[in-house]
Amino acid sequence: MVKIARWNHDGGTQSGFVDGDTCFALPQGQDVQTLFDAGLDGALDVARRTIGSGTGVPLADVQLLAPLQPATMRDFVAFEEHVEGVRKSIDGAAGVVPEWYEAPTFYFTNPHTVTGTGEVVGIPAGCTDLDFETEVAAVVGRVPGSDGRNLSAEEAHRHIFGYTILNDWSARDLQRREMKVGLGPCKGKDFANTLGPWIVTADEFENRHDAEGFLPIAMSVEVNGKQIGQDLLSNMGWPFAELVAYASQDSVVRPGDVLGSGTCGSGCLAELWGRNGSQTPPPLATGDAVRMTVEGIGTIENTVGEGRRGIAPLAARPRPGTGR
Repeated sequence: MVKIARWNHDGGTQSGFVDGDTCFALPQGQDVQTLFDAGLDGALDVARRTIGSGTGVPLADVQLLAPLQPATMRDFVAFEEHVEGVRKSIDGAAGVVPEWYEAPTFYFTNPHTVTGTGEVVGIPAGCTDLDFETEVAAVVGRVPGSDGRNLSAEEAHRHIFGYTILNDWSARDLQRREMKVGLGPCKGKDFANTLGPWIVTADEFENRHDAEGFLPIAMSVEVNGKQIGQDLLSNMGWPFAELVAYASQDSVVRPGDVLGSGTCGSGCLAELWGRNGSQTPPPLATGDAVRMTVEGIGTIENTVGEGRRGIAPLAARPRPGTGR
């Protein structure tokens, strides 16, 4: 299994491969983007040479970082069960809107607030309903002869370089307010995303796809050691190849782009709030530990930090002449 990671060790940041309990750094001047640009086959060749000839450091001695600093992050909403529960939580409506079934929907989230496993994630200003979202993300790599535009699903499948775990942290109270405007989410989402613990290359999953292209691998999430939810990645409404293909239509996907699956069924608190009719389990609080595990990839864990006191947003000036 080839696992691509970034880590801090001995005062510096390195990129490379994790093999068993040892980390092997790439040669100086190379990083994970070098691997994405080389494409999957090229990256696997680099891994064999690096692990075979390099001197490693123990995994226990390093601090893992997010495995990449993505140029863009698209996050889909591909699990029907999640959509149904969260819709009831956010606006009180039952069921799934017909438009969800017509095409995969995504939004762009913030690549500059990505965190790694083990990091403390603070509560954003004004938030009392902090939540997590349990996801898998695909990372795009280069395919020779392709510019990443208008891909078919078959072409898009070849662009999937590897997979990592994604926790799409969510401030649900902020999200409820801003989405009433008909645009968003924005500040309810852009304060933190966790990726990690590493990227597992796509070849490791090639023989695990079912006949329709889905990956039946288990996903689960715990808070303070208590399991909150679990699901299979194969319960997505579309396989990852279709998500990548859709993202590329009249647009482009580039090496190092990240595309999230959206939250799995029972993979967040808001979905359970909608189903239970109350905030049970309660929102996350300072000191809570959130642990996500995905079969074939690994585990990420983060602790919730203190809340931040922010500057109150400025209310809009009423349109002149309305008397408001």
